[in-house]
Amino acid sequence: MKENYAQLPDRVKAAVIDGIVLIALMYATTEVLALFNDVPQFIRIIAFVLIFVLYDPILTSAFGGTIGHSYSNILVKREGDSKRNLPFHFALIRFILKAALGWISLLTVTGNEKKKAIHDFAANSIVIEEKKGE
Repeated sequence: MKENYAQLPDRVKAAVIDGIVLIALMYATTEVLALFNDVPQFIRIIAFVLIFVLYDPILTSAFGGTIGHSYSNILVKREGDSKRNLPFHFALIRFILKAALGWISLLTVTGNEKKKAIHDFAANSIVIEEKKGE
């Protein structure tokens, strides 16, 4: 079965939505921590780092994508078996490389047939259009 690979505008839309979701999660965390007296600064830092680093890999490995991917109707799947999600460790590697390279990695999707970014090559992943009704 032929896959429809996600287009660059859909991937950019997903990244922007995820940025907004991350800001909202960090704001909510700030508000929750404000309910407690004298929360050490390192606890706040750890909470923000965990939210930032784990949001994408957890959702990608568990559900095939983040909230941004879902709203953009795209999925992150294993190359060679598009019915399976990435294992957590591959999703984590994918995220770290994507965060490190930023938009440079995302802009490489136009240079290959499967529209894979650098971080997709590293994690052996593909990003496909979600098929409705399946």
